[in-house]
Parts: sequence; C-alpha cells; structure tokens
Amino acid sequence: MALKDRVQDLLGQVRDMKAANAEELEALRIKYLSKKGEITALFNEFRNVPPEEKRELGQLLNQLRQQAEGKINEMRELVESQKAKAERLDLTRTPDPIELGTRHPLSLVREEIIDIFSRIGFTVAEGPEVEDDKHVYGMLNFAPEHPARDMQDTFFIEKEIGEQKPTDVLLRSHTSSVQTRVMTSQKPPIRVLCPGRVYRNEAISARAHCFFHQVEGLYIDKNVSFADLKEALLYFAKEMFGPETQIRLRPSYFPFTEPSAEMDISCDLCGGKGCSFCKGTGWVEILGCGMVDPNVLEACGIDSKVYTGYAFGMGVERIANLKYRVKDLRLFSENDVRFLRQFESC
Repeated sequence: MALKDRVQDLLGQVRDMKAANAEELEALRIKYLSKKGEITALFNEFRNVPPEEKRELGQLLNQLRQQAEGKINEMRELVESQKAKAERLDLTRTPDPIELGTRHPLSLVREEIIDIFSRIGFTVAEGPEVEDDKHVYGMLNFAPEHPARDMQDTFFIEKEIGEQKPTDVLLRSHTSSVQTRVMTSQKPPIRVLCPGRVYRNEAISARAHCFFHQVEGLYIDKNVSFADLKEALLYFAKEMFGPETQIRLRPSYFPFTEPSAEMDISCDLCGGKGCSFCKGTGWVEILGCGMVDPNVLEACGIDSKVYTGYAFGMGVERIANLKYRVKDLRLFSENDVRFLRQFESC
C-alpha cells in the first residue's frame, strides 16, 4: 500500500478511536504516537519520498499527527472526568432521597448554654459517666447515710473481683463529679462548665426519666462572692430567655454549697402576672446554685481560707421545656421524627 493510502487509512482510524478507561487510552497512545508507533513509522518512511511528493504527504502527515494528539487529549479529559465522577459516587448510598437532618433540641440548648457562659470565661470540662462514690458523693460533702446514696436514687454497679463485690462504682447522678476531678487536678483560678448525661433510679414519666442531661458550672478564685454568682446567673437568664427576664433566688439546701439557693425566672408567658404555666406565681424554677462549701474545697485539696467559689447546676431538659414548651420529657429520647422535625429551622 502506498504511503499516501496508509496515511488516509490511519486518519480514518484516528477519527474512530474510542477508549473506555485510562488503560485503553494509553494503549492507543502507544499504538499511534509512541517512538515505535504507526504514525512515527510513517514519518520515518517520509525521508524516502520523492521531492515532488513531499509537500502533499508532509501536510497529510502533520494533519494525521495533530488529529491523533487532539483526539487522545480529548479522550483523556473525558476519561478523567468519568473517573472523578465515579470516585464521588457512593455505591452504599440508599436509592431513596436522603432528607437533611438537624441537631437534636437538647443539643441545641446545650450548645447555647455553653456559648453564653463561654462569653464570660467558662471553658468546658468533661468526665466519665461510670464513676466512683468518692467523686460523686464523698468529696462533695454527702454524709454516709445521705438518702442520695440509696439504691432508689443511684444506679450502683456490682463488679465481682475475687470474693469481694465493691459497691462504690456507679453511674453518676450529677456532673458535679467532673467538678471534683477538675478541683483535684487543677489549681485555682478555676472556671469550668461540666455538661453531660446523668442517671437516677426514677420511674419514667412525662416529668421524670432514668437518664437526663445537666450543665453545671464552677468558679473558684480569691474573693469570689455570692454577688458574683447572682450577676453571672442574671446574665445567663437574660441571654437565654430575653432581656426582660428577671430572676429571684430562694434559700435552699445542697450538701456541697453553703449558702444554697434555687433560682427562678419570671414567666415570659404572662410577664410575671400569673398563668397556668407558672401555676399563678409569675415565676418558674430553672436551677440550683450556691457558694462552694469549704469542706468540699478542703476535700479537693484547695485552701478554703484563701479561695472561695460558687457552683450552679441546671437540667438541659428543663431549659428546653421552658424554651420550646415541651411538656413531655419522654419526647426527647423517643426519636419520634414528627417531634424532631419541629426543630429543623432552629
């Protein structure tokens, strides 16, 4: 076959080239454009072409090489785009449309509480949910006969070790255990928030559950006063529930604080006038607080003659109930999509 005819034949082959993957594409490149490829071989034969034919054949050969290189590059771009698309394809994905979710209402409230207190210097501290009696009760000034140690309130864990069955391992009933761990591992000043899940042996109902979530705060430094506690909690209440919110502190009792108080906020439904939500009082309870008892400071290795501090604790579910008007506590843990969809815009 004459050289010109072979060039025309290769032009037709180049136009019809197809490659399904990178391996086939590379095989075509080697076949036509490598040092031993067919187009390169034609250029080698071109040296022996008579002078009067070189112009026409030279133009055809250049056209052949340009078309081959262009077609190879075009197919390379197509193969690479298909490869990238295939890498993005998740073959484990369900064929049904996937709806976008949202954060759980308890997570929304928890993060908002953390954000508010972080603006006044609090950092987050976390600890284990399976704890010992020492950190949950002993270092927090709970007397050995305190009713909270009873099985009716606390989930104790029995673990056999030889012939002994220790009963000082339990599921924490409050996140104050994190505070004792922080106080024994850090030197004042201490300013931490302790969010987490806690457990109590209670009957499940619309107003109680065997597990729930808390956020507790602790601030220890020199010259910390009850006035500091009040200002911090007033700031929180206004940021969480609105600038018109008022607070009141009522005397109470907790083993780990002295003096102790319960904090109420003004009912935002009735503006403090009294309604069914606040039971006609104009106030709604949201948390407990107080000055850290000196016995707790000493138990954690902190000199109570040099340092003072305050602590507070609130239930995340309680704050979520007030914020979103959720009346049944069980809704937070039942994963009912109809309930959770109400918070998609939050």
